[in-house]
Amino acid sequence: MYRLIRKLLFALDAEAAHEWTVEQIRRVQSIPVALRMIERLCAAPPAPVRLWGLTFRNPIGIAAGFDKNAVMMPMLAALGFGFIEVGTVTLRAQEGNPRPRLFRDSARGALVNRLGFNNDGADVVAERLRAWRVAPAAEAAAATPLFVNIGKNRDVPLEGAAEAYAACAEKLARYADALVINISSPNTPGLRELQRPEHLERIVGIVSGRKLVKIAPDLDDAQIAEICDVCIKRADGMICTNTTATDRGGLSGKPLMQRSTEVLAKVRSRVGKDFPLVGVGGVFSAQDVRAKMQAGADLLQLYTGFIYEGPMIVKKLLRMTVAK
Repeated sequence: MYRLIRKLLFALDAEAAHEWTVEQIRRVQSIPVALRMIERLCAAPPAPVRLWGLTFRNPIGIAAGFDKNAVMMPMLAALGFGFIEVGTVTLRAQEGNPRPRLFRDSARGALVNRLGFNNDGADVVAERLRAWRVAPAAEAAAATPLFVNIGKNRDVPLEGAAEAYAACAEKLARYADALVINISSPNTPGLRELQRPEHLERIVGIVSGRKLVKIAPDLDDAQIAEICDVCIKRADGMICTNTTATDRGGLSGKPLMQRSTEVLAKVRSRVGKDFPLVGVGGVFSAQDVRAKMQAGADLLQLYTGFIYEGPMIVKKLLRMTVAK
């Protein structure tokens, strides 16, 4: 069934297809009986994980970028994701880069985006998160840990970045189980400079609440070691990795699997066995899940795999890993 739907969606411009999907999801999730039916259909074998005092019903989450503006959380919970990450959210709303800015590479099972943190801003997103924490979605909200990915507006200079992240976090932290500090998108000029230890230490130090640092796959071993040393002291975990930089934008999907997993393994070696890590990048199959876990992931995320494989992917992956 999804193959037919995907064929129709892939006939559209990638961003237009995403926007159409968002609209349909918002309509369907507003119908309680439909949401309950989807939840039963997508019910996966339990695979609970305890981390930061939270219980994740399974270790597979939806990565940031799919639900930038926190409008699809009820549906994502119903689809079986063990946790949800929304964003990237900036302090002020911004339109992002000019279109076209989202592209498929179907032959390689990949996406390329140069969206540029297009989002509705922290105040609007915070209100949506607040609403999700109360009825009628309170039960699903309580059962599904929520991460909020934060970034800086394009016009904020590097020397003002820490204050921008802190101000954004202040508006969102009360509704989030964890904040994800995004310093690794390739689509905001200069953003990856914030991975340098002198910038990173200040940002992580000033942002309050539980915080994870999301890093790029395009780092050498010395850079990885420097970032890890800051995170061990200042952060509560790391996400490995963001998209890889290309001349068209950030590449995600199958071509990223090997490199992102290599970086994950290097990070695990540096931070030790007890520091929480989330593996993301190229997860499509049960084999990919096992590879991430073997490389040191406590949790993992996917996005491009969801686009290509469809809404039953969590159930399929857990059946092929946990249930066997």
